[in-house]
Amino acid sequence: MSPVLAGVLQLLALIAALALAYRPLGDYMAKVYSSEKHHRPEKWIYKAIGANPAAEMRWPAYLRAVLAFSAVSVLFLYGLQRAQGILPGSLGFSAIDPDQAFNTAASFVANTNWQSYYGEQAMGHVVQTGGLAVQNFVSAAVGMAVAVALVRGFARSRTGELGNFWADLVRGVFRILLPISVIGAVILVACGAIQNFAGIHEVGQFLGGTQQWNGGAVASQEVIKELGTNGGGYFNANSAHPFENPTPFSNLFEIFLILLIPFALTRTFGRMVGNLRQGYAILATMATIWIGFTALMMWTEFAHHGPAFDVSGGAMEGKETRFGVGASAIFSVATTLTSTGAVNSFHSSYTGLGGGIQLLGMQLGEIAPGGVGSGLYGMLIMAIIAVFIAGLMVGRTPEYLGKKIGTREIKFAACYILITPALVLGFTAAAMALDTPANSMTNSGAHGFSEILYAYTSGANNNGSAFAGLNADTQWFNSTIGIAMLLGRFLPMVFVLALAGSLAEQKPVPETAGTLRTDKPLYTGLLVGTILIVTGLTYFPALALGPLAEGLAS
Repeated sequence: MSPVLAGVLQLLALIAALALAYRPLGDYMAKVYSSEKHHRPEKWIYKAIGANPAAEMRWPAYLRAVLAFSAVSVLFLYGLQRAQGILPGSLGFSAIDPDQAFNTAASFVANTNWQSYYGEQAMGHVVQTGGLAVQNFVSAAVGMAVAVALVRGFARSRTGELGNFWADLVRGVFRILLPISVIGAVILVACGAIQNFAGIHEVGQFLGGTQQWNGGAVASQEVIKELGTNGGGYFNANSAHPFENPTPFSNLFEIFLILLIPFALTRTFGRMVGNLRQGYAILATMATIWIGFTALMMWTEFAHHGPAFDVSGGAMEGKETRFGVGASAIFSVATTLTSTGAVNSFHSSYTGLGGGIQLLGMQLGEIAPGGVGSGLYGMLIMAIIAVFIAGLMVGRTPEYLGKKIGTREIKFAACYILITPALVLGFTAAAMALDTPANSMTNSGAHGFSEILYAYTSGANNNGSAFAGLNADTQWFNSTIGIAMLLGRFLPMVFVLALAGSLAEQKPVPETAGTLRTDKPLYTGLLVGTILIVTGLTYFPALALGPLAEGLAS
């Protein structure tokens, strides 16, 4: 079988699996977030934290709960890393340096999982399992909670109440993420991923010396890092490591986990607003961009440009032979179009245009399908922008899902889409202008610029993947990327929740003959075009200096 055919067949199998899971999971999540019942273990948690799950919150209270929970999470994870040297199960590793501990705490709480350290050489079992893995669950649940709050803003009227954050958080973890993770971890163990608390041990000769490996609860962390679109690996090689991702089947299964909830949330959205066709329109937009990017990535990596490419069947540098070009390309697009950031190949080794596709996928705002929760609310923001543009063209006040999109709403949406580019381009410009950050680049020229642009794009968009050619374990990068991750995660949430509150206060507007049908293919095309144009106008100059210049020169 040719490598190209193998890649296409894997893509088709992935689409079929996602289609089978779409309806039951989407409907189930809608029931979870609409239910008024609280399970007994959930009641214990509410009692322990002093929360009343039945109390409705307006958007300022919901936001305060999100920020307070996240701030406590950052402090807890920071303290856990700084105390690692005195904790049991530390495997002899010392405390993490302050700047690295801040960066890691910000990274995992912001659902980014940017890692500028070697996991197997820095983190013991307690920090990995009790700190990082826990944040993989709760940070994903926070994103889902904010998305559901925005959906309630569309669904409700004449009230500013958006639900209860603590109930949404707990339900997201215990009713959605945890059950799927248990099943997924068993599957990964069956595939060969390790799951233990073994210490460091030598495994024989390696280049004239002995090689040391340490065990860990890898399968359980691997499944939630993909399912929750987190991305942080137990090992430095991430999902290219055979302990995390041992077989071609496990690789395809991990891609399935990455895309599962973000795509299914469109069904949840349609169910909660009472119009499934609206959910299908959002799904079609996400799927169009995802399939288009995947096809383009596979084309760029399979294109032959010399004898080495002919022999290997594509650009195999930096890719695992057990996966090949096709599966690596599919994984790469899945992880950069979501907020996952896991890698099963070196992104820095992709072709120039392949690296540009990875960058552009993140710069779209990671909305196709995006991270768990963040992908849906990011796409809904773009949907509002699209109806606003359509309204300008026909001279009519825009409406979406029976709600008028007025001055206040469009200001919130505009602020949302401006925050991340400002962080990415601002920090990239500062790093290129200063001598110390520029010294961390492995490469010069267009590729070196791409390394820094990729780092801040990944951080501010809460992706977490890296080009792997940048030494980011410095005080500058640990501090600035940490700040970019926190601001890129929580500032947009401010405007999402403010928008949700504004929409929930409105009374529904009846549909008329002049109302734009947002459940039709015409609107889907408008939405896709709006996303690509807005991103292109924002990032094209930076992309022209990096991956485009490199790709055209090769």
